[in-house]
Amino acid sequence: MTSLQVRKLTYAALYLAIAIVLPFVTGQIPEIGAMLCPMHIPALLCGFMCGWPWGLAVGFIAPLLRSLLFGMPAMIPTAVAMAFELAVYGGMAGLLYHLLPRKTWITYAVLILSMIAGRIVWGAVRVVLAGLTGSSFTWALFLAGAITNAIPGIILHLALIPVLVIAMDRAGLSLNRREGASG
Repeated sequence: MTSLQVRKLTYAALYLAIAIVLPFVTGQIPEIGAMLCPMHIPALLCGFMCGWPWGLAVGFIAPLLRSLLFGMPAMIPTAVAMAFELAVYGGMAGLLYHLLPRKTWITYAVLILSMIAGRIVWGAVRVVLAGLTGSSFTWALFLAGAITNAIPGIILHLALIPVLVIAMDRAGLSLNRREGASG
């Protein structure tokens, strides 16, 4: 295993740990704690900083592990649907950030595209799970879960993640580089 692989593994483990712990912090704000979508932040950051395979893995594992450890979120349908959603977040953020030029507006574009794709996948998985469990998942439930109830989290992610990504990139902490790229 190379030094870069060890660093990526270490960063990914840190992001996974943050994804497990962060909901305890935001849960202290009962009115909007869950609406801040705290587990999404480390999955996205891991993709941006470590690359798509690591972001995908952390995003997929985090909600399932948290559900197994603490019973929250509920495994079916929430943790399973979130696992696919966050896997898309981390994977897509990592892939697009790796392929596209490092410009501020690109960071925002990558974040927005990743969030949209992840929410679409979340909705698709919820439809499949509803069919398997004999429940229903309506368009209104999709809009409420993917957009309306998530507005505080969407705002937080748009305000926080690009700033962190740009700062970490400038500090040389990004491990998601193209060959020959300096940062």
